[in-house]
Amino acid sequence: MNKIKCSHILVSKQSEALAILERIKKGEKFGKLAKELSTDTGSAKRDGNLGYFTKGMMVKPFEEAAFKLEIGQVSEPVKSEFGYHIIKRMG
Repeated sequence: MNKIKCSHILVSKQSEALAILERIKKGEKFGKLAKELSTDTGSAKRDGNLGYFTKGMMVKPFEEAAFKLEIGQVSEPVKSEFGYHIIKRMG
């Protein structure tokens, strides 16, 4: 089974997600921004870390984006029923 490990930052607005993405591109640490800004409080405490998961465990838009990423790559904002995710593939 294909397992991947990701971290994410979840916010309610696309504009917020785009602003965070800009900060990441300028060199700010993904984990620090997750701790400060992610509305997913469970993963935010762990720098946004969601651990390992396989297909079928996450909501579809999130899963589709996550499995396309290369290790170390950060996604564009991904919309799901929970809000906008910025996903970073860790492994």
